[in-house]
Amino acid sequence: MSTGVIIALIVIVAAVALVAAALTLRARRPQGGHSLQRRFGPEYDRAVARHDGDAKAAERDLTERVKRHGSLRETPLEPAARQQYEARWAAVQERFVDSPRDAVTEADRLIGELAGARGFPDGGRYEEQVEALSVHHARHVHGYRRVHSAAHAGADSAVPENGSGTEELREALIEGRALFEDLVTSHRKETHRKDTVQRGADTGTQETERAADGPESATSGSRGHAPWTFNRRHAKGS
Repeated sequence: MSTGVIIALIVIVAAVALVAAALTLRARRPQGGHSLQRRFGPEYDRAVARHDGDAKAAERDLTERVKRHGSLRETPLEPAARQQYEARWAAVQERFVDSPRDAVTEADRLIGELAGARGFPDGGRYEEQVEALSVHHARHVHGYRRVHSAAHAGADSAVPENGSGTEELREALIEGRALFEDLVTSHRKETHRKDTVQRGADTGTQETERAADGPESATSGSRGHAPWTFNRRHAKGS
Protein backbone atom coordinates (compact mmCIF):
# COMPACT_ATOMS: atom_id res chain seq x y z
CA MET A 1 0.00 0.00 0.00
CA SER A 2 1.48 3.34 -1.02
CA THR A 3 2.16 6.20 1.36
CA GLY A 4 -0.48 8.34 -0.39
CA VAL A 5 -3.18 5.74 0.16
CA ILE A 6 -2.27 5.39 3.82
CA ILE A 7 -2.44 9.17 4.32
CA ALA A 8 -5.80 9.30 2.57
CA LEU A 9 -7.16 6.56 4.83
CA ILE A 10 -5.91 8.38 7.93
CA VAL A 11 -7.60 11.59 6.77
CA ILE A 12 -10.88 9.75 6.14
CA VAL A 13 -10.83 8.04 9.55
CA ALA A 14 -10.06 11.35 11.27
CA ALA A 15 -12.92 13.06 9.42
CA VAL A 16 -15.37 10.33 10.40
CA ALA A 17 -14.24 10.58 14.02
CA LEU A 18 -14.74 14.35 14.00
CA VAL A 19 -18.23 14.03 12.53
CA ALA A 20 -19.18 11.37 15.09
CA ALA A 21 -17.90 13.57 17.93
CA ALA A 22 -19.83 16.56 16.63
CA LEU A 23 -23.05 14.55 16.40
CA THR A 24 -22.56 13.22 19.93
CA LEU A 25 -22.05 16.71 21.33
CA ARG A 26 -25.08 17.97 19.45
CA ALA A 27 -27.26 15.19 20.84
CA ARG A 28 -26.13 15.99 24.38
CA ARG A 29 -26.81 19.72 24.11
CA PRO A 30 -30.21 20.98 25.30
CA GLN A 31 -32.77 21.23 22.53
CA GLY A 32 -33.13 24.64 20.93
CA GLY A 33 -36.27 26.71 20.73
CA HIS A 34 -37.39 25.48 17.31
CA SER A 35 -36.80 21.86 18.27
CA LEU A 36 -38.80 22.30 21.47
CA GLN A 37 -41.60 24.02 19.57
CA ARG A 38 -41.82 21.10 17.15
CA ARG A 39 -41.78 18.54 19.95
CA PHE A 40 -44.23 20.22 22.31
CA GLY A 41 -46.53 22.11 19.93
CA PRO A 42 -49.28 23.85 21.94
CA GLU A 43 -47.57 22.80 25.17
CA TYR A 44 -44.68 25.09 24.21
CA ASP A 45 -47.05 28.06 23.95
CA ARG A 46 -48.59 27.16 27.30
CA ALA A 47 -45.15 27.05 28.94
CA VAL A 48 -44.29 30.48 27.51
CA ALA A 49 -47.58 31.88 28.83
CA ARG A 50 -46.90 30.38 32.28
CA HIS A 51 -43.56 32.20 32.30
CA ASP A 52 -45.20 35.52 31.36
CA GLY A 53 -43.89 35.45 27.82
CA ASP A 54 -40.30 34.59 28.75
CA ALA A 55 -39.44 32.05 26.03
CA LYS A 56 -36.00 31.30 27.46
CA ALA A 57 -37.42 30.41 30.86
CA ALA A 58 -40.10 28.27 29.21
CA GLU A 59 -37.47 26.45 27.16
CA ARG A 60 -35.41 25.75 30.29
CA ASP A 61 -38.54 24.31 31.89
CA LEU A 62 -39.33 22.11 28.88
CA THR A 63 -35.72 20.98 28.54
CA GLU A 64 -35.75 19.87 32.19
CA ARG A 65 -38.94 17.91 31.52
CA VAL A 66 -37.26 16.07 28.66
CA LYS A 67 -34.28 15.26 30.87
CA ARG A 68 -36.53 13.88 33.61
CA HIS A 69 -39.02 11.96 31.50
CA GLY A 70 -37.61 11.64 27.97
CA SER A 71 -36.19 8.17 28.58
CA LEU A 72 -39.55 6.77 29.75
CA ARG A 73 -40.65 3.77 27.68
CA GLU A 74 -44.38 3.24 27.54
CA THR A 75 -45.60 -0.15 28.72
CA PRO A 76 -47.76 -1.93 26.11
CA LEU A 77 -51.31 -2.88 27.03
CA GLU A 78 -52.50 -6.44 26.80
CA PRO A 79 -55.46 -6.76 24.39
CA ALA A 80 -57.83 -7.71 27.22
CA ALA A 81 -56.78 -4.68 29.29
CA ARG A 82 -57.18 -2.39 26.29
CA GLN A 83 -60.70 -3.68 25.69
CA GLN A 84 -61.59 -3.12 29.34
CA TYR A 85 -60.39 0.49 29.19
CA GLU A 86 -62.33 1.09 26.00
CA ALA A 87 -65.48 -0.40 27.55
CA ARG A 88 -65.09 1.78 30.63
CA TRP A 89 -64.69 4.90 28.50
CA ALA A 90 -67.83 3.98 26.56
CA ALA A 91 -69.65 3.71 29.92
CA VAL A 92 -68.37 7.19 30.85
CA GLN A 93 -69.84 8.58 27.66
CA GLU A 94 -73.17 6.94 28.37
CA ARG A 95 -73.16 8.24 31.93
CA PHE A 96 -72.64 11.79 30.70
CA VAL A 97 -76.22 11.84 29.40
CA ASP A 98 -77.69 11.69 32.92
CA SER A 99 -74.83 12.94 35.08
CA PRO A 100 -72.25 15.07 33.24
CA ARG A 101 -70.14 15.99 36.25
CA ASP A 102 -69.96 12.41 37.57
CA ALA A 103 -68.95 11.24 34.10
CA VAL A 104 -66.13 13.78 33.93
CA THR A 105 -64.95 12.76 37.40
CA GLU A 106 -64.83 9.13 36.30
CA ALA A 107 -63.02 10.13 33.09
CA ASP A 108 -60.38 11.88 35.19
CA ARG A 109 -59.81 8.71 37.24
CA LEU A 110 -59.77 6.54 34.14
CA ILE A 111 -57.19 8.61 32.27
CA GLY A 112 -54.96 8.70 35.34
CA GLU A 113 -55.23 4.95 35.77
CA LEU A 114 -54.57 4.29 32.08
CA ALA A 115 -51.51 6.54 32.08
CA GLY A 116 -50.19 4.66 35.10
CA ALA A 117 -50.74 1.35 33.31
CA ARG A 118 -48.75 2.66 30.34
CA GLY A 119 -45.75 3.33 32.60
CA PHE A 120 -46.24 6.99 33.51
CA PRO A 121 -46.12 8.14 37.15
CA ASP A 122 -49.08 7.01 39.22
CA GLY A 123 -52.27 9.05 39.03
CA GLY A 124 -51.86 9.95 42.69
CA ARG A 125 -48.93 12.13 41.61
CA TYR A 126 -50.99 14.18 39.17
CA GLU A 127 -48.52 17.02 38.52
CA GLU A 128 -45.64 14.62 37.86
CA GLN A 129 -47.87 12.45 35.70
CA VAL A 130 -49.01 15.40 33.57
CA GLU A 131 -45.42 16.59 33.23
CA ALA A 132 -44.33 13.18 31.93
CA LEU A 133 -47.34 12.97 29.62
CA SER A 134 -46.51 16.39 28.21
CA VAL A 135 -43.15 15.05 27.02
CA HIS A 136 -44.64 12.06 25.19
CA HIS A 137 -48.21 13.19 24.37
CA ALA A 138 -47.84 16.95 24.20
CA ARG A 139 -50.57 17.40 21.58
CA HIS A 140 -53.31 16.02 23.82
CA VAL A 141 -52.21 16.46 27.44
CA HIS A 142 -54.17 19.70 27.87
CA GLY A 143 -57.40 17.74 27.53
CA TYR A 144 -56.44 15.79 30.64
CA ARG A 145 -55.84 19.06 32.46
CA ARG A 146 -59.32 20.25 31.51
CA VAL A 147 -60.94 17.02 32.65
CA HIS A 148 -59.00 17.05 35.93
CA SER A 149 -59.87 20.68 36.61
CA ALA A 150 -63.57 20.10 35.89
CA ALA A 151 -63.63 16.94 38.01
CA HIS A 152 -62.07 18.65 41.01
CA ALA A 153 -64.26 21.73 40.78
CA GLY A 154 -66.97 19.39 42.16
CA ALA A 155 -69.38 20.73 44.71
CA ASP A 156 -67.37 23.94 45.08
CA SER A 157 -68.21 24.94 41.52
CA ALA A 158 -70.85 27.62 41.10
CA VAL A 159 -71.61 26.36 37.59
CA PRO A 160 -74.82 24.30 37.45
CA GLU A 161 -75.07 20.99 35.57
CA ASN A 162 -76.95 22.58 32.70
CA GLY A 163 -76.58 25.39 30.17
CA SER A 164 -73.01 26.61 29.80
CA GLY A 165 -71.86 24.32 32.66
CA THR A 166 -72.81 21.18 30.76
CA GLU A 167 -71.28 22.58 27.59
CA GLU A 168 -67.96 23.17 29.35
CA LEU A 169 -68.01 19.66 30.78
CA ARG A 170 -68.79 18.24 27.34
CA GLU A 171 -65.86 20.10 25.77
CA ALA A 172 -63.53 18.96 28.56
CA LEU A 173 -64.57 15.35 28.07
CA ILE A 174 -64.05 15.55 24.31
CA GLU A 175 -60.55 17.00 24.79
CA GLY A 176 -59.76 14.38 27.41
CA ARG A 177 -60.88 11.65 25.03
CA ALA A 178 -58.09 12.64 22.62
CA LEU A 179 -55.43 11.73 25.19
CA PHE A 180 -57.33 8.59 26.23
CA GLU A 181 -57.40 7.36 22.62
CA ASP A 182 -53.73 8.25 22.16
CA LEU A 183 -52.79 6.20 25.22
CA VAL A 184 -55.03 3.24 24.48
CA THR A 185 -54.22 2.93 20.76
CA SER A 186 -50.62 4.11 20.27
CA HIS A 187 -49.06 0.70 20.96
CA ARG A 188 -51.83 -1.07 19.05
CA LYS A 189 -51.07 1.00 15.95
CA GLU A 190 -47.38 0.17 16.18
CA THR A 191 -48.14 -3.52 16.72
CA HIS A 192 -50.52 -3.52 13.78
CA ARG A 193 -47.86 -1.92 11.59
CA LYS A 194 -45.29 -4.56 12.54
CA ASP A 195 -47.80 -7.38 12.05
CA THR A 196 -48.69 -6.03 8.63
CA VAL A 197 -45.05 -6.00 7.58
CA GLN A 198 -44.49 -9.47 8.98
CA ARG A 199 -47.47 -10.97 7.16
CA GLY A 200 -46.00 -9.71 3.90
CA ALA A 201 -47.24 -11.45 0.80
CA ASP A 202 -50.04 -13.30 2.63
CA THR A 203 -51.69 -10.06 3.65
CA GLY A 204 -51.35 -8.69 0.14
CA THR A 205 -53.01 -11.80 -1.25
CA GLN A 206 -55.92 -11.57 1.18
CA GLU A 207 -56.50 -7.90 0.41
CA THR A 208 -56.46 -8.67 -3.31
CA GLU A 209 -59.09 -11.37 -2.82
CA ARG A 210 -61.30 -9.02 -0.79
CA ALA A 211 -60.98 -6.36 -3.45
CA ALA A 212 -62.10 -8.87 -6.08
CA ASP A 213 -65.21 -9.56 -4.00
CA GLY A 214 -66.13 -5.88 -3.90
CA PRO A 215 -65.29 -2.73 -1.95
CA GLU A 216 -67.40 -3.62 1.10
CA SER A 217 -65.64 -6.95 1.48
CA ALA A 218 -62.25 -5.30 1.12
CA THR A 219 -62.86 -3.03 4.12
CA SER A 220 -64.96 -5.26 6.37
CA GLY A 221 -62.04 -6.61 8.34
CA SER A 222 -60.40 -3.25 9.07
CA ARG A 223 -63.10 -1.28 10.85
CA GLY A 224 -62.35 -0.05 14.35
CA HIS A 225 -64.78 1.31 16.90
CA ALA A 226 -66.68 4.35 15.71
CA PRO A 227 -65.52 7.72 17.04
CA TRP A 228 -67.61 9.38 19.71
CA THR A 229 -69.71 11.93 17.83
CA PHE A 230 -71.12 13.52 20.97
CA ASN A 231 -73.08 16.72 20.82
CA ARG A 232 -75.21 18.84 23.12
CA ARG A 233 -78.41 16.93 22.51
CA HIS A 234 -76.91 13.89 24.27
CA ALA A 235 -76.70 15.64 27.65
CA LYS A 236 -79.72 16.44 29.74
CA GLY A 237 -80.35 20.06 30.45
CA SER A 238 -78.12 21.38 27.67
